[in-house]
Amino acid sequence: MARIVCLGEAMVELSGSADAWSVGFGGDTLNTAIHLARAGHHVAYMTALGTDAFSEGLRTAWSAEGIDCGLVLRHPTRQAGLYAITTDPSGERSFTYWREASAARALFELEAVDGAMDVAETADLLCFSLISLAILPPQGRQDLLRLVGRVRDRGGLVAFDGNYRPRLWESPEAAVQIRDKAIAFADIGLPTFEDEAALDGAGSPQEVAAHWQRLGCSEVVVKLGAEGCLLPGGEACPVPSTLRPVDTSGAGDAFNGGYLAARMQGIAVSEAALAGHRLAGWNVMRRGAIPPLDEAAPYALG
Repeated sequence: MARIVCLGEAMVELSGSADAWSVGFGGDTLNTAIHLARAGHHVAYMTALGTDAFSEGLRTAWSAEGIDCGLVLRHPTRQAGLYAITTDPSGERSFTYWREASAARALFELEAVDGAMDVAETADLLCFSLISLAILPPQGRQDLLRLVGRVRDRGGLVAFDGNYRPRLWESPEAAVQIRDKAIAFADIGLPTFEDEAALDGAGSPQEVAAHWQRLGCSEVVVKLGAEGCLLPGGEACPVPSTLRPVDTSGAGDAFNGGYLAARMQGIAVSEAALAGHRLAGWNVMRRGAIPPLDEAAPYALG
């Protein structure tokens, strides 16, 4: 199985309703990391947490999911971020965040980060997202892109998800500039059409794919939510069945996990996309960004 590093910010998660909150954890690249680990790959998560009880609880929970926490650094004064998920009757989610002083934002300022980068650059695959970049200060963004370049220099692959969250950016123009720099380092691109249209007015999934490919990303899968995805060759890949979602949080991350898990086993793009759809479908029929495992979980591959 592949050696994979996922990098970003993961937080304490509150899900449910005002009278019955459940405490868990989540974050876009962390969600993908757990799906990849459940599929049998060796996955390390690179981030920073604090020394508080919530941070220790997160490390323990991630380890129980099979995540290698050797790249989870400790910040002496900051803590883990927090977010809450609320859903409407159709299962569509909204988020409230408390993350301004999270430890992950200072990841590249920690003394131990140089050693972590030395380990991360040897990965077969490094996964990161536009959120991974958004939470960092300008120097941290450059440090992350430098790490991505080191992975490719050593022959590893890079996967980039263009998750766009406007509130994390000083301006759309800044987000576009950093996104395009990241795309140029990526071998596998996993943009969502809705995000791309909001960010720079992309008019079609084909336009998104062409832009990413023009910048140097050869394998681009454009996610289209309930309509499926657009494959690198331009073919549509619809979802296998129609669902009535319970909670759509983490759906795109689940697709990423299913797709990348399959691709890192040498499975063809079209079959990998179906694996991503199946995992996303399982995910949205359960509450939380990372639902507990059950007998229906589609992690077995080819």
